[in-house]
Amino acid sequence: MALGLTPSQTIGPFYFGTLIKAYRCELAPAGVPGERVDVVLELHDAQGAVVPDGLFELWQANSHGRYNHPDDRRNLPLDSGFEGFGRASTWTDGCARFHTIKPGRVPWPEGGLQAPHINVSIFARGLLNRVATRLYFEGDPALGEDPVLKRIEAARRNTLIAKKETDGTWRLPIHLGGPKETVFFDI
Repeated sequence: MALGLTPSQTIGPFYFGTLIKAYRCELAPAGVPGERVDVVLELHDAQGAVVPDGLFELWQANSHGRYNHPDDRRNLPLDSGFEGFGRASTWTDGCARFHTIKPGRVPWPEGGLQAPHINVSIFARGLLNRVATRLYFEGDPALGEDPVLKRIEAARRNTLIAKKETDGTWRLPIHLGGPKETVFFDI
């Protein structure tokens, strides 16, 4: 008897006992240069209900626009203690909070610079694989030049743009489906 491949499954029971307790929400410890920002991500399902058991992963460049990665060999400073990676589970309100710095602009492979952004991956029940999106900062003067945003239908760009609240926190609601669905990227 030959063993065949089994079909993919959603994130299984192991997820709820291990990853759900993931917290690495301090991306930029004290002393890392750059504009300090607090980011709150809200996770919603297709009906708009909060997802209290999701997981966000963030990846970003430092304030100089350099990633802490061996493939980024540009002659820009690397900041001690800044890895640019974070992970946090959502709370019962569907939110996860991160403390970081506003990233610098990074080059686009076809030329030009991208607006400051944070790469966001989402893991949640019902997803066969992670989904990936971006967080941009409302009011940033580089938004109009960003080559990724230019490729997105104008009416949907706002699903990627975090708004600054009165307390200074940047908030981005992420919807996994439905009429407010966030733009996700096939990477």
